[in-house]
Amino acid sequence: MQDLRISIIQSALHWHDAPANRAHFDGLIADIKAPTDLIVLPEMFTTGFTMDAAACSETMDGNTVAWLKLLALDFETAICGSLIIEEEGRYYNRLIWMSPEGQLSHYDKRHLFRMADEHEYFSAGCERPVFKLNGWRIRPLICYDLRFPVWSRGTNEFDLMVVIANWPAARQSAWQILLPARAVENQCYVAGVNRIGSDGNDVRYAGDSALFDYLGKPVVTCADQPCTETVTLNGAALERYREKFPAWLDADQFTLTS
Repeated sequence: MQDLRISIIQSALHWHDAPANRAHFDGLIADIKAPTDLIVLPEMFTTGFTMDAAACSETMDGNTVAWLKLLALDFETAICGSLIIEEEGRYYNRLIWMSPEGQLSHYDKRHLFRMADEHEYFSAGCERPVFKLNGWRIRPLICYDLRFPVWSRGTNEFDLMVVIANWPAARQSAWQILLPARAVENQCYVAGVNRIGSDGNDVRYAGDSALFDYLGKPVVTCADQPCTETVTLNGAALERYREKFPAWLDADQFTLTS
């Protein structure tokens, strides 16, 4: 495996204002100085975490997906983040994955946050995709998914887990615990990208975006301020560690039935 350069962007979001958020992230992405292989944006980066799905949704041929494709092609990088997508009368909290060549893939959030009634407005996904980039296998999760270790588990199935979120400050300790836990149990790198600021429901977010290595050690951490970090992940070191300590070979086998 070659090394992988990843850029994480932690920012406040404009409430229910997709054009303003796209313009905001245009500037932040343009400010990334060094070439990067992957740019990660937060959950619902066009609107904030809202249940007003009908008013805030887009389609797969809408403005934000087209914008992501232009960015990927212009910067020759993969880019991902989630937004509200309407499809056949249903609404999804959908992570869009755009390859450097402009090829589109996606992941629909599996675990919908019932404490905010997300399950009343959105449909849950059932697929567990693994995206490929420069020889790396990348598993996406969205926010509440992080709490569910069975859904998050892989046996040498991915090298990097990307978790995008609008994770409130009130439960920040869980975010800080679960990200390195997922890195250790899956023997992979984990990148968690959260937002900051307050949303239209007066929910406060404390950020703490971070990237952890396969030992659960922090590679980079952000506090509660705007933060853009680009780091290089060592693929050869990950391979050596898995060969030296192949705990994944003794992992329990299971099948997800629903």
